[in-house]
Amino acid sequence: MPPEDTPAWAEAAAVLDTGLARLDLDLPATARDTALHLLRLLAPWNRHYNLTALHTPSDMVTGHLLDSLAVLPHLPALRLLDVGTGAGFPGLPLAIARPQVAHVLLDSNLKKTRFVQHAALTLGLANVEVVRARAEQYRPTPPFPVVVARAFAPLGRLLRTLGHLCAPGGRIYALKGPAAANELADLPPGFLHVDSVPLPALTGGRQRTLLILARADAA
Repeated sequence: MPPEDTPAWAEAAAVLDTGLARLDLDLPATARDTALHLLRLLAPWNRHYNLTALHTPSDMVTGHLLDSLAVLPHLPALRLLDVGTGAGFPGLPLAIARPQVAHVLLDSNLKKTRFVQHAALTLGLANVEVVRARAEQYRPTPPFPVVVARAFAPLGRLLRTLGHLCAPGGRIYALKGPAAANELADLPPGFLHVDSVPLPALTGGRQRTLLILARADAA
């Protein structure tokens, strides 16, 4: 991983600015800088623990920051659970962009949750809580009005695993690939398909789709 003062990080900053413009996101300068700082924190942890498959600054900007922030315009400003957060994506970028909204980041992997906790403390993200647990065993009180899952599992298994984490009247936002429509055939009872939102192809030209689901018992 290049040092912070190399052209690689300057290129990464430019990639972030270009991507934010394409997403039509007006991220404050402080939030932008904090998001880049997050990646600089991730870089040495990634070298030692291989937390993610992306290692160059520009790839991390595109595959982590921008891929996470692409869902931002579609989320209500309500308490959010990021299930299977991994190294903190999309939860940490969303928390950086929305400092007034509470974000709970859930994962069962010790090394990854240690990094997420370290990043949240270092970046001063008071709106982030990190929980190490399996989604099946986690029992929050109350459940969440907004649940986000990125690359967690096929839709049917995802909903069966984390459906109890979503409050009645809440929404589940599943970030999927181009074949997202095929997964809707496995929609389990108790859930409704609300919308499918195509997202800009920012990650290596790959088309992303945001599936929005609701609890069928929503008021």
